[in-house]
Formats: sequence, structure tokens, C-alpha cells
Amino acid sequence: MAGPIIHDDADRLADRIIQTLDGRIVLGLPLGLGKANRIANALYRRAAGDPAISLHIITALTLAPPVGTSDMEKRFIEPFAERLYGGYERLAYAEALRDGSLPDNIRVSEFFLMAGRWLGVPAVQQDYISANYTHAGQMLLDKGVNVLAQLVACQDTDGQTRYSVACNSDITLDILSSLRKAGRPFLLTAEVSADLPFMGGEAALSADEFDHVLHTPGREPSLFVVPKQPVSAADHAIGIHAASLVKDGGTIQIGIGSLGDAFVAALIMRHQAPDLFRQTLTALNGGTLPAGLETGPFEAGLYAATEMFVDGFMLLYQAGILKRKAADGAVLHAGFFLGTRDFYRFLRDLPAAERDLFAMRGISFVNELYGGEADKRRDRADARFVNSAMMVTLLGETVSDTLDDGRVVSGVGGQYNFVSQAFALEGARSIITLNATRQSKGQRQSRILARAPHITIPRHLRDIFITEYGIADLRGKSDRDCIDAMLAITDSASQDELLEQAQKVGKIEAGYRPAHRNNPDQISHALRPARDAGHCQTFPFGTDFTPVERELLPALGVLKEKTATTWGAAKTVLAALTAKQNAGGHVDALSRMKLNQPDDFKEKIYQSMLLWALGQVKDEDKP
Repeated sequence: MAGPIIHDDADRLADRIIQTLDGRIVLGLPLGLGKANRIANALYRRAAGDPAISLHIITALTLAPPVGTSDMEKRFIEPFAERLYGGYERLAYAEALRDGSLPDNIRVSEFFLMAGRWLGVPAVQQDYISANYTHAGQMLLDKGVNVLAQLVACQDTDGQTRYSVACNSDITLDILSSLRKAGRPFLLTAEVSADLPFMGGEAALSADEFDHVLHTPGREPSLFVVPKQPVSAADHAIGIHAASLVKDGGTIQIGIGSLGDAFVAALIMRHQAPDLFRQTLTALNGGTLPAGLETGPFEAGLYAATEMFVDGFMLLYQAGILKRKAADGAVLHAGFFLGTRDFYRFLRDLPAAERDLFAMRGISFVNELYGGEADKRRDRADARFVNSAMMVTLLGETVSDTLDDGRVVSGVGGQYNFVSQAFALEGARSIITLNATRQSKGQRQSRILARAPHITIPRHLRDIFITEYGIADLRGKSDRDCIDAMLAITDSASQDELLEQAQKVGKIEAGYRPAHRNNPDQISHALRPARDAGHCQTFPFGTDFTPVERELLPALGVLKEKTATTWGAAKTVLAALTAKQNAGGHVDALSRMKLNQPDDFKEKIYQSMLLWALGQVKDEDKP
């Protein structure tokens, strides 16, 4: 190959693709950040304007800025989204799916969805493909993918140009050689981003690998960023419990979100303030520290084998915790990354040799043991694979992707891979984390269920489960003992009902009673000394939300909870209108929501509701 054709116009590049492939395009777009959005949008525009073109997009985790579902939510989200995503190239196919305007000649199939964003979109639900992450590459090959459009970083060294698949080595590295050998037309296309860190090693490809490259210096869209979400007291309790299971010199895997941040914060607290960590862990366990838990600092350090490289690993590296090296010298192996602006900047600014400590590999390398198995087994010593779930059952089944009615919330991803690895590796454990309860239509509901119709991980792979109320170790236990352990980490409001259901079918003896009674107040009390010492904060690692937005977040959460039903909304309006309001104490919050000077009766009600909600926020929920 002589090297790629360089383009400065996405539409002309799309025309070349269409011409080369006779208008029959099966477009593979990487999961998450690595999509070449401008190339995808140009192909979409051409196909939308010409019914003779067939465009099938196969991808996962289509990123889209947040949108509000109510007038109050829109007042908060729209300015925030414009500030964070004003320079981001939104994907045209995603907006068409959302408003129902996707043309008949364009189809979009995803194997993992942005959590909860597509529940009400039939086209997405119908074309969803349930696939394990490590099987997704073969699925793309089976579907006849003939174009990959990837976001890349570019580097010129001694007159040689290289492109790094950087944020998404995951599937591209696994299938590229197969696509080249298949003997059918195939185009590897790229869009260069100056903001994307250049990751070396296997992620760096020679220019000859690419057929077309879109390179527009100074005119690239900004990268998608994931803002830090509030970390609740329950989240922090879960993180502390999980951190007590990590062995010094061991291996970790972490997901994104508030539970991942809580886990990282707890590991750092354990390393920097081991006495306080031990004191807090003891308080969370009712005043007695269970045997076998880990509470000391990390002398040998940790290594990471994780499909997703989140900014939590950056923080662990900076804290001197992520430092144990694998056989190839890396402290981390990952398949894709996604995070904050600070995270991208951190990777860009590292010297190349130090950046190589974070090795991006094919997803088959990270999520499986085959291929270099001996080294992987040595590297992944005492692994703790930490993943979250939507719900779990008393018998240790995990629900992570689908609702009772069959609608997909997210997807299986690589969760199954890491659970199965935990059973294949000596000393490894799978840890499933979840809050004990959730709010639904104004009611607090248990996330621990008697049974569930859709299961992501079956009970024969049950291992460790953690809620804010403690750790349930189910590996090798009988069904009866699993129920006993799960009830011990269940909110007290649900224990009796769940016990009754288990007793009704003879899974636990009639005279059994739970030994633990759990309520949220005991969590807040146990965390107070750590919070007073600067740990267990609502935003432990900063946030893109302004101080005023941080003040508004819990209040808007109160409103969403209280107005989830018609009767609840009516009671909330009445309470707000009859309460004594102090608008002068919340001038900035009202101004941010454009409710400081109401224009009509509806806005006056909104103002009263917001002031009422601000007054309802508990001290421990304030940032």
C-alpha cells in the first residue's frame, strides 16, 4: 500500500467511499469516543439524500449530550450541555433515531447502549444486537463490514507518519488483519483529532494501514467528555467495602460512574489515611471489623486489566497506587478509554515513555485469558474485577442490561468476561456493586429481588455482591446461605417481604430472621468522621458543574422524586405554594434556572417549587 489519501473535506471523502463500494456500505464505528463522527455524518447525509445508497451502521455506545425531559430539566441541562458540548460534532444518525426520522435505507445496530438513553426509541430497541464484547468483532465480520471509520491521533517522527487508534484499540486491532485477508472490498478510514492522546505500542499503526484520512488542522471538533456525577453516601460506603477486598500487589478492573469514583476514592483514602479508612470500615460494619479485610496502604501497588480505561486509573497512578508492572512493563492494559477533559490532557501531556505505561490492546487481550495465557495469569494476580449491576436476586443472579419487559438499558459488554475470568484465575474474585435501593415513581424500591425474568450473569457464577450495607460472599455457598448473606445487605424496608417469598418456596427455614436491620441513616453516621476529614465528598475529584449547578443538583433530584406521580406532583405544588419562601437566599440558583423574575403564573409555580426543593436538601447531600 502506498499510504492513505488525505482529505480536508468529509463530504468528498464520503463520495470516494460510496464510489469504491458501489453505494453498499456496512459501516463499523468504534464503541464510544473513537467514532469518526464527521465521516459518519457525511455518509449519513449522502445516504439520506439518495435512497439508492444502502447504509448499515454497526456500533456501540453512541455518545450524545444529555437532554432534559421536562421544562425544569431543560432549564438546567441545556446551558450545561452547550458549555460542555458546543464544539462536539453530534452524530446525525443518533438525532434521527431520537426524532424518528431515520430513512428506510439507513439502519443502525448497536451491541451496547448509553445507559437508559434509548428506552423509549423502538428503532433502537428493535435493532439492538445482544453480543458479548469479545464476540462483537466476529459479529462485525459476519455482518460484512466494509468500512471502519475511526478517530485517531497523528504523529510525525523522522518523516514517518503514524496514526494511533488511541481511545479504541479494542475491536479494530482484533479484526483488522481478518478484514485485510477476507478478499473483499474494505476501507480503513480515519479522522484525525489533535486533542486525542497518541497511544503507542500496538495502538500505533503505520500510515500504510489506512485508505482515507480526514485531516483538518485547527478545525477538528472537540472530544466528547463525561462530566463527574455526584457520589452519594451510599456510593461511598460501597466503595469502602470494595476497597477492603483489594490485596496489595493485586489487580483491579473498574467501570465508569459514581460507583467507580467511590471505589477509587476509597482506595486512595485507604492508601493515604489507613487509620481513618479502618475506622470508617469498622463503623460501616456495626462497630466490628470482620476478619480477612485489607486496610493497609499499597506498598507493592496495583496493576490494572480493564476493558475501560477511566480517569480513576489516572488518579490511582498519581496517588502512587497504580504502579505494579506487568510482564511487558505496563501498569495498565485496556481496550478503550473515555473520560474528562483533564483525563485527556493528562495522557497528552505525559512523556511518550511514561504514556506507554498505559497500554491499549485488543479487547480479546484484556477480556480473555487465551493468547499469552501464562503471562496473563502471572500479571493478573489476586484480581478484583469490580462491576456494577441494576439488580441482583437473593440467589446471586445479576441483572445488568435489560428491564423486565425486555427493553435494553445498556448491554452485556464485557461483564460476563470478567466474571468468568474471576473463576478461571487463582485468587481472583468478581465483585458486583449496586445501591440497595432505588427511587421509582416516588417510592423507594429494593434492588435486591426474589427473582428476575432477565438475567445477565447466572447464579452458577455468583461471587461477591456489595451494597452500602456490606459484603455478601456467595461463592461456593448453598442457596439457603446465599439468601442469608443477601438479606444481610438488603435495606430493612424490603427484608421481610423478600424473606417471606424465600420461605414460601422452602428456600430458607420458616423460623429464620435477618440478623441485620439496615437503614440509610446508619450509613451517613458511619461516614461522618471521614467526611469531616475531607474524604467521602459529593464530588471527590472535582466536576464540570459550577458551584451554583452543584447547589441545584440535589434540589432537582428532590423535585424529580417528589413529582414522579400525579398525586405526588400535586402535593409538591401545594407544599411549595404554602411554604414560607426565601428567594433572597437563592438568587444565583434562581438566576441560573431563569426563574429570578417569573414571566407568568407557570414560572411563579416553578420558582416556588425550586425554592421549596432547595430547602428540602439534607446537609449530607449538599456539595
